[in-house]
Amino acid sequence: MAQTAVVLLSGGMDSATALAMTIKEGFGVIGLTFDYGQRHRKEIEAA
Repeated sequence: MAQTAVVLLSGGMDSATALAMTIKEGFGVIGLTFDYGQRHRKEIEAA
């Protein structure tokens, strides 16, 4: 059974790259994002 990693997703390129790298390394992934009223809601929706 693969280990599981939690990846924080902002909707930006950096977190998407971190997600892809984590999957490539063979981890199971739980994606996590927070809505705390930030200005960049479109990025959160994309995540």
